[in-house]
Amino acid sequence: MFHAADPSDVRFPSIEGLRAFEAVARLGSCERAADELAVTASAISKRVATLEDLLGTPLFSRSLRALSLTAAGREYLEQVRIALGLLAAVPLHRRQAQRVQRLRVSSPPTFARQILVPALADYTAAHPEVELEIVLSIPYIDGGQADADVEIRNGDAAAAGVDPLMEDVLVPLAAPGLLARLAPITVPADLAQAPLLRTPLEPWTPWFRAAGLDWHEPTQGPRLVDLGLTLEAAVCGQGVALARPSLARHWLRSGALVPLFRTTARPAHLYYAVAHSAHEPAFGFIDWLAAVATELADEATQELLSRPA
Repeated sequence: MFHAADPSDVRFPSIEGLRAFEAVARLGSCERAADELAVTASAISKRVATLEDLLGTPLFSRSLRALSLTAAGREYLEQVRIALGLLAAVPLHRRQAQRVQRLRVSSPPTFARQILVPALADYTAAHPEVELEIVLSIPYIDGGQADADVEIRNGDAAAAGVDPLMEDVLVPLAAPGLLARLAPITVPADLAQAPLLRTPLEPWTPWFRAAGLDWHEPTQGPRLVDLGLTLEAAVCGQGVALARPSLARHWLRSGALVPLFRTTARPAHLYYAVAHSAHEPAFGFIDWLAAVATELADEATQELLSRPA
């Protein structure tokens, strides 16, 4: 026979404390939980501490770098998720208005600045129910943004089992000031006398082969592990950059950079996106981004090829 517990023996935690605990456990930090729940990180920390005091046991192991659940925390988390799920399922607890859907997107810096961010106004206007958070990944350092709903990468799209966001081309670009200091560059072989900017993100070999040059990768000068920095170095006249018109279009339009030849090559790597979330907004965002990026890349390439030889 079931016997109801003595009300005096039951210690009910606050809903705010339970939500704070669940959010921190899921997102991995008080700061991210605070962003999701629209409170301060200090408030989240206090709510979790109050909950631990009520339960009489620590729920997290704390270190300088991260929070991790204790054994008691892992067991309690499952129970809390069940309880919050039951409360969320109550019809009277649901807002009548359409709920905001958060979408966290990770992107390499140059793609974000030159392609993604300039087009965001169109996306947010068409999808007011989606709240975007854009974070930058660091090539060759980040091991992938596991906490991102959508991750944009520059690599082997086929190996990832997805289509590239756009088909880019490569062409050597240089600042007029640099060209004025060099001997005339009229054929690809003349690049032997020019400083070539190098980045592991955009190797020269594909373009060398397209231009009929049996050359190895440049070995002189600093290695810039960022496409945007490589373009900035070219604008400053430090060398010739091998670049994609889609990422350099505003410098090309302003005349800060000029193409040296009309010979183009396909990059060794292409931008693509993967969804780490099963929610529909993630796949809808990728479809939107592919359409935007394809149109932009095609337009930039046509502008390049229509220039006088």
